[in-house]
Amino acid sequence: MTRQRVAVTGLGIVSPAGLDLNQNWETITSGKSCISHIEAIDTENLAVKIAGEVKNFSLSEDLLAAKEQPRYDRFIHFAIKAVDEALTNAGLKGDWQGYKEDMVGCILGVGMGGFPLIETNHKSFLERGPRRVSPFFIPAIIPNMASGLASIIFGIKGVNYTVSSACASSSHSIAAAAQEIISGTHDVVVTGGCESVVANLTIAGFSNMKALSKRNDEPEKASRPFDIDRNGFVMGEGAGVLVLENYDKAVARGAKIYAEVSGFASSSDAYHITAPHPEGEGASLCMTKALAHAGITPDQVGYINAHGTSTPLGDIGETKAIKKTFGDHAYNLNVSSTKSMIGHLLGAAGGVESLYCIMALHTGIIPPTANLDNVDPECDLNYTALKPQNKQVQYALNNSFGFGGTNSSLIFKRVD
Repeated sequence: MTRQRVAVTGLGIVSPAGLDLNQNWETITSGKSCISHIEAIDTENLAVKIAGEVKNFSLSEDLLAAKEQPRYDRFIHFAIKAVDEALTNAGLKGDWQGYKEDMVGCILGVGMGGFPLIETNHKSFLERGPRRVSPFFIPAIIPNMASGLASIIFGIKGVNYTVSSACASSSHSIAAAAQEIISGTHDVVVTGGCESVVANLTIAGFSNMKALSKRNDEPEKASRPFDIDRNGFVMGEGAGVLVLENYDKAVARGAKIYAEVSGFASSSDAYHITAPHPEGEGASLCMTKALAHAGITPDQVGYINAHGTSTPLGDIGETKAIKKTFGDHAYNLNVSSTKSMIGHLLGAAGGVESLYCIMALHTGIIPPTANLDNVDPECDLNYTALKPQNKQVQYALNNSFGFGGTNSSLIFKRVD
């Protein structure tokens, strides 16, 4: 069977850096931190009071009626907005351009689901009894409702499911979607992921694991990947969505092509439920397999959007993995962590960061790592500190690693 090529023809995003693609890219390439004090919940009893929140967001009633919006958790709202922008961007909203409806699919990643509404309904249950739990509670919070509702709203009749693999959810979704195109079982797949868990339970849980930064007095400086003073990640929220399309058919219909998905791979650390392998063995295996799948050599990659969470162990492990994979070339390529500006979007991270990878290829601008003032001696690569760099690269790689030791690497190719 001939392997079909995979084009990226649409991009949609909601993140702390903005409510659309243009606003996001302008903010990210400026190196501006979007971390601030939490406004969505009362943080008085929480040790961590900061996050990368999406501000001033509301879902258009053209997409979902006002009376129906409270029936779905915030992560689903983000997904619908990002899918709408991506399909519009691709020229496919409301018109499949000759594609059959059952050849258009939707695969979205969600790491945790609707924690805010879980908390709200649990409180109603305890205070007012079981009859006060909303009849819409279950559809409101289950992870697959992001892809499910998107499929209903936009008339997507092909594959429709959700991948949940912690912080690698979106990246695994993109790989699964790309495989649908490669195999010829679908012509178009809407993919990426979403997350919104700025909630008391999640913040308390991550905080008690000592995973979160408690730099409450300087929120804009709290997320600092590869910096010697990093002390944990900052939670973020949002959605990043790509439209993947059969390359030849996209060209035939005159679509704008942002990039090509040229390779991907997954691996397992098989080491620990939360800590990464200290030598980056699983991560290196994942990147090596992705390079092989793309059919390229390590020296062809010019940029890596790192998982780079700003945790002491994670940043060192990923640095070692990059050096193990790329050898001497590791010091020639650009690496950056956009989590330094928007925080860690958990299940949505891979979708959002893949979009930033694609925009780096498309625009020739490498986004910076913010707050990298004092580089950890054990992190000795070119992390594109503080300022963006103008540089045309042919291939970009995005890493996403999750609890349970799950790893995903995606490789994108610039299209001239």
